[in-house]
Amino acid sequence: MRILLIDDHTLFRVGLQGLLENRNIEVVASLGDGYEGIRAAMEIQPDIILLDMRMPDPDGLTVLRQLRENGLEMPIVILTTSSDEEDLVESLRNGASGYLLKDMEPDALVQSLREVQSGKTVVAPELAGSLARVVQGGEKEIEKEPEHDLFSELTPRETEILTFLANGQSNKSIARDLGISDGTVKLHVKAILRKLGVHSRVEAAVIAVEQGLRESSRQRS
Repeated sequence: MRILLIDDHTLFRVGLQGLLENRNIEVVASLGDGYEGIRAAMEIQPDIILLDMRMPDPDGLTVLRQLRENGLEMPIVILTTSSDEEDLVESLRNGASGYLLKDMEPDALVQSLREVQSGKTVVAPELAGSLARVVQGGEKEIEKEPEHDLFSELTPRETEILTFLANGQSNKSIARDLGISDGTVKLHVKAILRKLGVHSRVEAAVIAVEQGLRESSRQRS
């Protein structure tokens, strides 16, 4: 696993690099400036980017948006001190694959990174309630207004996989249930995100739940 660290706090960044390297995780670059981080990400193409939220211009959300706008598709995990629900939502909306807090246990961080590498979206356990409210549409300010014709662009298989995403299943779990390969699921998920015009699995799941696909999936099972 090749990690790019982007965090303006030098002591934390150096300590985190040592922690990861002691667990046989390669840190390909460790940078304190967002713009340098964007350039490095495009050049190095790491497996995962660990990105701080609270940085001076540009802040973490700006870096996240620019990375996605530049077409980078590798997982980006926000690692921050902020437990603010709005920060969590905005990060996931803009394509983050995870949102973790800096006070977590080192081994839990490593495990979360491995889950992200396997295709899962990870969120700090302390913020699970916030994520649940998002999925259930409890926050008016972040509600989307998805149109039913968005789903008409999906193939039957893509619609089926979207219902699994709405239930929080990983690619491996979906592949096992449908009797297809992980790679095939990954291709379908990529197509679903493109057709729905979203950046992350979580955002697609939010839309699916709002349209009742999760309930439909349960009824069929």
